[in-house]
Amino acid sequence: MLCVGLDPDPSRYPDAVAGAPDATERFCRAIIDATADIACAFKPQIAYFASQGDEDALENICTYIREQYPNTTLILDAKRGDIGSTASHYAREAFDRYAAHAVTVNPYMGTDSIEPFFDHPGDGGVILLCRTSNPGGDDFQSLVADGTPVYTHVARRVAEHWSQLGDCGLVVGATYPTELADVRKIVGDLPILVPGVGAQGGSAVTVAEHGASHEGRGLIVNSSRAVLYASNGDDFAEAARAEALRTAADLTC
Repeated sequence: MLCVGLDPDPSRYPDAVAGAPDATERFCRAIIDATADIACAFKPQIAYFASQGDEDALENICTYIREQYPNTTLILDAKRGDIGSTASHYAREAFDRYAAHAVTVNPYMGTDSIEPFFDHPGDGGVILLCRTSNPGGDDFQSLVADGTPVYTHVARRVAEHWSQLGDCGLVVGATYPTELADVRKIVGDLPILVPGVGAQGGSAVTVAEHGASHEGRGLIVNSSRAVLYASNGDDFAEAARAEALRTAADLTC
C-alpha cells in the first residue's frame, strides 16, 4: 500500500546528480528503480517540476514509469479544480500529456468541475481532496454544516454520487487518523490516498489501523521527502529503498 511521492527539490539533490543538466530526471529514475518493487504507486507532484520549467522531465518520468513498471499506478498530484471548460483541459493534461492513471482534484467547485475528468476518453481515475494533511485544512474542512463537518459531506458526495460517474478515490491526511476512520466508514471500500507519513509526522502504523478497508487494504499511503531524501550521499537510492521498506513493513502491521 506504499506510494512513493516524487517531489524533486534541486536544493536537496545528492552530489551524485546535483548540477547535471538532467539532474531531476536522473534523480527521480534512481528513486523509481530503487523502490518500484515495493510501491503500489508513484505520485509526481507537478509543482516541483513546473517551478523549475522542467515539465519535459515530468513527461519523460511518467513515460518511464508506464513503460518500465506498467503494473505500478501513476498518480499525477495536481489538485486541479476549475469550471468545466477549463477542467477538460486539465483532464487532457493529466491523462494525455502525462498519461497518468489517476489525478488529484479539488472538489470545492462542485460536480460540473469534476465531470470533465470522468468524461475524458479512457479509464483515468479521480482522487478528490477530502481531509488534507496540513493544519490549515481545519479552516474550512472541519467547519460543521448540517450537523457534520464539511469533509464528511465531501466523502458522502464521492461515495454516493461521483463514484457512479467513474473510478474515484479520496485524499485524507495521515495526520488526522480519527477523521481517516470517519471517512472509511462513509466510503466503504473506495481507495484512500493518504499523504503526510514521514516528514509531516504521520504514522504508517496508525494509518493502517484507522484507514484500511475491511479486507485490510484500500489505502495508498504516500511518503515523499522521507524516502527521497533519506540520504544525500552516493547511497541515496539505497537509503530511499531502505526507508520505503521500513514504511511498507509498518503498513502490514
